[in-house]
Amino acid sequence: MRKRSSVLAVSAMAALLTAPTAALAAANSPAAAPAVASASGTKTLSFRGMNLKIPTTWKVYDYTDRVLVATGSCKVPEPFAPNCRGFWLYGPKVIAYGAEGSRYTGAKPFVPASGAPAGCPFEYGSIQVIGKATSTGLRQVGRGHKARYTAWAGRCVKQQSGRQTKSFIQREWFLPESKIVVVDVWGDQKLPGLLRNATWG
Repeated sequence: MRKRSSVLAVSAMAALLTAPTAALAAANSPAAAPAVASASGTKTLSFRGMNLKIPTTWKVYDYTDRVLVATGSCKVPEPFAPNCRGFWLYGPKVIAYGAEGSRYTGAKPFVPASGAPAGCPFEYGSIQVIGKATSTGLRQVGRGHKARYTAWAGRCVKQQSGRQTKSFIQREWFLPESKIVVVDVWGDQKLPGLLRNATWG
């Protein structure tokens, strides 16, 4: 029962993440978002007052309340799409239903949908299951801002057989006052430092 309920609990992500994002993609033809480049090979990504200096090689797909930062190859520029290496920033519209249809607070994994199982972000043909938190605490996100940080144990399983194919950690930085949540499943080593050195304004 626990395994089945875990799958159902996290299954939701696809319906409200993939479909709305795909619709926005068609409507807005997203491209690399405007950013200010510097001589050091970085550019500034701004989201709800938070400014991150990211490598110029990273592509930013801006869907207003959802931003995908592609840090590597990305065949389909949508959050949680298979084989799209990157991380995601979400604002208040998504936070409002980010805990399986309820307001996201960081107490439960970021799952902003309900319905069909969410696909594994690393491969086609598998679904993802998010388990228990492996790490929690506060993390600095620039001067005067701290995020509620949680790392959740995740795995990809074949929907028919339940065979595990991948394991991963879903990392979340939640800033409730700024109404921002940052989600990463790829374990990008640069991301914690970029958030720690963020500027605001």
